Amino acid sequence: MLNKEAFFGEAFKRLPKELINKIKNKKIGIAGAGGLGSNIAVTLVRSGIEDLIIVDFDKVEYSNLNRQYYFYKHVGMYKVDALCQQLKNINPYIEVEKHNIYLNENNFDIFKNCDVIVEAFDKAINKEKLVNYAIKNKKYIVSGVGMAGDYSANIIKTKKFGKYLYISGDFINEANEDNGLLASRVAITANHQANIILRLVQDKYEV
Repeated sequence: MLNKEAFFGEAFKRLPKELINKIKNKKIGIAGAGGLGSNIAVTLVRSGIEDLIIVDFDKVEYSNLNRQYYFYKHVGMYKVDALCQQLKNINPYIEVEKHNIYLNENNFDIFKNCDVIVEAFDKAINKEKLVNYAIKNKKYIVSGVGMAGDYSANIIKTKKFGKYLYISGDFINEANEDNGLLASRVAITANHQANIILRLVQDKYEV
């Protein structure tokens, strides 16, 4: 097994040096380890992010396997444990602080030391509360809205709202009985979110 320095030299040698230099010591908080949260975490770790806080109270179910970054062997495991295992399989040297709890306004301070927060909840009321917490505490927060169905990938985009809030998705197609969630559009939205996070930690802000 390579030591940390050798591993980073090999694994990330094709990443921009500017990115590597700027993301050191950046901490990302991920609220929800489902379709968005799990895919975002994987992309961030593959991009050199080393420090994550991941919070989710749920377990992996068979129905999650169509779009979330888990495998058959993970069914029944808590998502935070399964995702941490996945991430460590990519980079064994990362730091992952995991919390198997239900997030609400009483414990949002878990993210108080994060540079960027990922909002990856299912319910709108929880999304709103976390966004309000982040803005109040001057934290960048990245959210996802509208990724259901098999519509064109080209209508998925990232928009900035105010100083701290970024939202990715098509802003129209929410999941319901007629619009299911496909891995393709969920992953595209997740990677839009991951991309803006990587820009934010480099002080590259959208206008």
